[in-house]
Amino acid sequence: MSNSATLEQLLEPFASRPVARTAAGDLQRLMQKLIVHGFSHLPLPGHGQTLERWRTLAAVAACDLALAKVFEGHTDALAIMAELEPDATPVPGSWGIWAAEPPFARVKIIGREGDQLYLQGKKAWCSGAPLLDHALVTVWDEQHQPQLVAVALSQPAISMSEEGWQAVGMASSASLDVHFELALARGVGMPGQYLDRPGFWQGGAGIAACWFGAACALAGYLRQHCTKPHHDVHAQAHLGTVDATLGAAAAALRETAQWIDAHPRDSAELQVRRVRAQVEAAVSVVLEHVGRALGATPYCRDSHFARLAADLPVYVRQSHAEKDLAELGKQVAAQPVGEWLL
Repeated sequence: MSNSATLEQLLEPFASRPVARTAAGDLQRLMQKLIVHGFSHLPLPGHGQTLERWRTLAAVAACDLALAKVFEGHTDALAIMAELEPDATPVPGSWGIWAAEPPFARVKIIGREGDQLYLQGKKAWCSGAPLLDHALVTVWDEQHQPQLVAVALSQPAISMSEEGWQAVGMASSASLDVHFELALARGVGMPGQYLDRPGFWQGGAGIAACWFGAACALAGYLRQHCTKPHHDVHAQAHLGTVDATLGAAAAALRETAQWIDAHPRDSAELQVRRVRAQVEAAVSVVLEHVGRALGATPYCRDSHFARLAADLPVYVRQSHAEKDLAELGKQVAAQPVGEWLL
């Protein structure tokens, strides 16, 4: 890793930019700097330093969640390729991972020529689409099996549409619809392997680390407020609630990282579903109590706070709420009695 700049030095100017400033080009340039300086080469999950990986994701999210969305996708794509193609070297550049499968948008393999695949269809929710060089994309093969493919995004056979992306929060993540018209790709791993590998759930916890980092950044404004003279006791009560909640979420993330490193080849689905639910609950508490304590001022006068407060409710909806909780409950019910004992 280059020592020419620290992560904090690269992130701080981006975090403090005015809200009105168009961020897409700035985000792309910062991503390139993070890659060049080596900050995107994180420890792989399940290799003994999972918590260090999540700390970097949380630090980037504390700066800007649109940046975190693209950065996390890039680092996840590198981890996926390391897991499925351990002897291959990824093509240089920025990467994304596009795996959403809504019923209205599917991409299919419609032809093959040697190792090259031809893709046809539309992919939705493609984060960072106009900012990236390459993407891993989930598609469907001729036998209707899911297959992961790698695609270079500079092809004329690939086009992008903004019509499906009307977000205010997370607007600069540029999560567009991408259209493939006989676009070339190559297979990564075997059919179904993307979902079946241990790294699938390990990567899912990295997203919770991003939620957590942003929540901590918002909580930091409340903590700073409570160090000033003449703050009110209600703000202290809000800070106490936030501290207890974030402390529990941090402990849960540390415990989950330790479990993943101790069981790198096992499915972490139960552990990750649980920690995502815990961090999501913490996010809700932080958003409520920080807002109630500080009032409208930071929403209106601090660009960094305003962006995080607008982006975090959108980003955390990557959780499926009660659907995810129901699946967690189903899995917990199948576990031996005593799971909650100290």
